[in-house]
Amino acid sequence: MKHFAIPRIAMNRDGTFGVFIECDVPGIGAVPFAATLERRWENNQKGVSCIPAAIYVCRRVQSPKFGNTFEVIGVPDRDEIRVHGGAIDLDTHGCVVVAEYFEALQGKAAILNPRPGKGFGEFLERTKGIDEFMLNIFWAGVSII
Repeated sequence: MKHFAIPRIAMNRDGTFGVFIECDVPGIGAVPFAATLERRWENNQKGVSCIPAAIYVCRRVQSPKFGNTFEVIGVPDRDEIRVHGGAIDLDTHGCVVVAEYFEALQGKAAILNPRPGKGFGEFLERTKGIDEFMLNIFWAGVSII
C-alpha cells in the first residue's frame, strides 16, 4: 500500500499548514510535493477543526462536490473528510486542502495553485491507479501564532 505523510508545520489564525509528502518513491524515498491547509485545532469539532494527528487509511471516492478524490477514513466522531483543492481556511470545511505553495491571499495566510496540474493535480497524479493509501498526519515543530 502506498504511504503519504502530512507533517503540520505551522498554525495561526488562518489555519493549520503542512506539507504533503509521498513516502515511498522508488530509488528516492520521501518526496515533498504540495502544501496543505486545514482549519485550526478546535477539539475535532466537525467542520470547524483540523482532524486529530494519527495514521489513517484514505479511500478513493467520487464526491458530488469535489469529484474524484480521497476520503480520510476512521477520524473519530467525523465523516466525509475529503482531500481536495482550495486556498484559504474557509475552503476546508474540516477537510484537507492541497495546493502548490504557501502565500498570502486577501490578507490571510493561504496556499495557492496558479499552475494547472500542480498541487492538487499532482496529488491526483501521484495517486493514479490506486484506490487507497496510508496517511500519517503529525505535528512537526509547529509554530503557533
